[in-house]
Amino acid sequence: MLFHTPFDFLLSADRKLKRTITITYDIIAIALSLYLAIALRLNVYFFELHVPEVLSLVSTIVVTIVCFINLGMYRAVLRYMMLPALSTIFFAVFLSAMTLALSGFFFHTFIPRSVPFIYAGLAILTLGGPRVLIRSVYYQVYKRKKPNVFIYGAGAAGRDLASALIQGTEFHPVALLDDDPEKVGQIFYGIRVYHSSEFAELSGLYSPIKVLLAVNNIGKGERLRLLEKVSNWPVEILSVPSVEDIAMGKAESTEIKDLDIADLLGREAVEPDMALMARNIEDESVMITGAGGSIGSELCRQILRLKPRTLVIFELNEYNLYKIDQELNSIKERLNLDVAIISVLGSVQRQNRLEKTMLANKVNTVFHAAAYKHVPLVESNIVEGVRNNVFGTLYCAQAAINCNVEHFTLISTDKAVRSTNIMGATKRMAELVLQALADKQRNTTFTMVRFGNVLGSSGSVVPLFKQQIRKGGPVTVTHPDIIRYFMLIPEAAQLVIQAGAMGNNGQVFVLDMGEPVKILDLAKRMIHLMGMREHIDECGQEGDISIKFTGLRPGEKLYEELLIGDNVEGSGHNKIMTAKEEMLTWSHMEPLLSELDTCCHNFDEECIMRILLDAPTGFTPNKEPAN
Repeated sequence: MLFHTPFDFLLSADRKLKRTITITYDIIAIALSLYLAIALRLNVYFFELHVPEVLSLVSTIVVTIVCFINLGMYRAVLRYMMLPALSTIFFAVFLSAMTLALSGFFFHTFIPRSVPFIYAGLAILTLGGPRVLIRSVYYQVYKRKKPNVFIYGAGAAGRDLASALIQGTEFHPVALLDDDPEKVGQIFYGIRVYHSSEFAELSGLYSPIKVLLAVNNIGKGERLRLLEKVSNWPVEILSVPSVEDIAMGKAESTEIKDLDIADLLGREAVEPDMALMARNIEDESVMITGAGGSIGSELCRQILRLKPRTLVIFELNEYNLYKIDQELNSIKERLNLDVAIISVLGSVQRQNRLEKTMLANKVNTVFHAAAYKHVPLVESNIVEGVRNNVFGTLYCAQAAINCNVEHFTLISTDKAVRSTNIMGATKRMAELVLQALADKQRNTTFTMVRFGNVLGSSGSVVPLFKQQIRKGGPVTVTHPDIIRYFMLIPEAAQLVIQAGAMGNNGQVFVLDMGEPVKILDLAKRMIHLMGMREHIDECGQEGDISIKFTGLRPGEKLYEELLIGDNVEGSGHNKIMTAKEEMLTWSHMEPLLSELDTCCHNFDEECIMRILLDAPTGFTPNKEPAN
């Protein structure tokens, strides 16, 4: 390896060699400091050293080096040493000067009383000076090779982030931005605070590649206005984690990540009612089907923290089960929870497997999240969609009845309302099955919770758009006017748990999804916040990332709904409503299911379509894109 300078050699040297060089230098520096102290005091260049003076010198060197070793000075990497480490040097030099003075007294050396004070000042310079110099040279010369970034926010989070970046190897913070006039002009770690209105001028001067948002102590509305402002800046926007994530141990305060999904939509979650959350969970045995999916895995996380007696995670996919099992056991260990976590590999289409699992673990509460949800895939795999979504729910519900499970909650979807696709029709059929079973018996309370898309789930547009933007586009949107309801996964899981605790037998709950979001606007915002500009094929506008309209897929709507009828009531929770809808009795449902089973066995898709149309599902199939 070739080294351009001695500095390059030192930086790439073996750690042992670096320590040897540092200790050798310190010994020389201590001896030199003592020589200069005596020479300055006596105003001579040469003087004789006798045995007592040599013993005093050796004692001083040994004590100083031992102090440095015990205080960790030789474990610290010089180029990362912060200025507060100089206090360690001051302390060691103080002990060194005391040793010099005491050794002079005990060994009867010829050392004037003022020499230890002169020596202390010189030792601080010779021992601390090179360390500060190496650090300064490293940051001024080598660290300048890091790409420049701005930090928005000069509060505690911004200052901590700046300090961490200075020590790190990824980014070079060159400016702090803030809207607080009292902070503008201040300097932290050598970085000046500017007003955010100066961005354009500063951008031309420093050419930053990113702006890092370090603002966690503002309200949702203020944060939305901030995002609207920075989204117009021609640079990628990243953020540090929220205070909640840091407090829960999910992230470090200096961790840099993409903007939170919630920030993209401006949706603010409502704090859960903890009494409702714990009602059917605490000290109970709880089972989640589809535990490795997006909603199922979040239900597992939320429920684990509510301290059930047993948590049974039931999943068909082996890898997904392994992942959620590892994560839950890690949370359990970190929070020191006394919860038995039982991982079960199996299919909801096997009722015997479900019953054995429920009986063995004395399950009290079931959350049924297992389902096929991807609209185009279910559309082209009708039989499997019906088998899993309808009969999987039936078998799971019958197992719950046979095992005296007290509460059973189905995770449903907005696509079950006046569906134009098979997936939605099967989910509405699953609701009808549970309503019929609720009418048939009273031992198990069946509730259904219906909501729209969850952000960040498998198949969600947010991760898809992000991937497409990073690849340079195009970003694919099915239709310029398509809108969807969105909810955060943790919020959806919390509301599902609360709704399950509130339900009467056969009740359908509808979650308040807030305002619908236009998918095209979401795509544009994501492109802007990743530091680029969009252009739409039909408009011929110039930009970095193309937006391409692919057309609605078979069975896809422009607008999703959450209710079938208008007979809606409140529930006592401002984010949960109840829907009164048409249902079937078990005497009508049983022959329908028997015929549907035969059609599935024969892979007769026409027969399946006819049954779904005849049942009160509101199903209107349309192989052409539907509004």
